[in-house]
Amino acid sequence: MEWQATEKRQQQSREDIRDYVAQLQLHMALQARNLVPTLTNVSDSRQQMLQETQAVVEKWVSRQSV
Repeated sequence: MEWQATEKRQQQSREDIRDYVAQLQLHMALQARNLVPTLTNVSDSRQQMLQETQAVVEKWVSRQSV
């Protein structure tokens, strides 16, 4: 009997986590739309975005412990 109660609590926890992750993914997707710059001059904007992304990735990699 106790095993069934434990199993039910674990299942509820998994469902809660799934709901949280789904809501977080939706929130992140909506936020990403607001973070993308408008592309007025497409080639310049793409180049700038590439450089900024590369800088962020390089900072992140440099801070990782080996």
